[in-house]
Amino acid sequence: MAYLDLTMPAATAAPTLLPPRAADAVTKLFERREWEVIVLARQDGLASLREPNRFERAMAWLFGGGVNRGLADPRLEALRRLAVLAWHHGYAVPVSAIEAFKAAGFSMEQLEMVLASISAGRSGLGRRTNA
Repeated sequence: MAYLDLTMPAATAAPTLLPPRAADAVTKLFERREWEVIVLARQDGLASLREPNRFERAMAWLFGGGVNRGLADPRLEALRRLAVLAWHHGYAVPVSAIEAFKAAGFSMEQLEMVLASISAGRSGLGRRTNA
């Protein structure tokens, strides 16, 4: 079973290059659980956004296992879906995902923060570190 330690500073999605007051304001836009959803969405593929087809449901029924890819909380699921799209496409997320995000109770300020923090994370993916 895999374990991701989210208590380590490297596992947070909040920008770290901001002054202390700005960083506090950024982290207050989302709860800890919501930041965890954003960070974990990095590992989800685009296939996790679609509903399972008949074959996948039949295989799950025959061999066990679940086909439910979404989160139980609709608010967190809207956040996860937007974050998955942002991790894969950057700022080019579909309008339907943005509308679902806003319908779940999130603000435009939060949308901008999600997209900016994921964009910063995406830009660091291809960089090599000299260690």
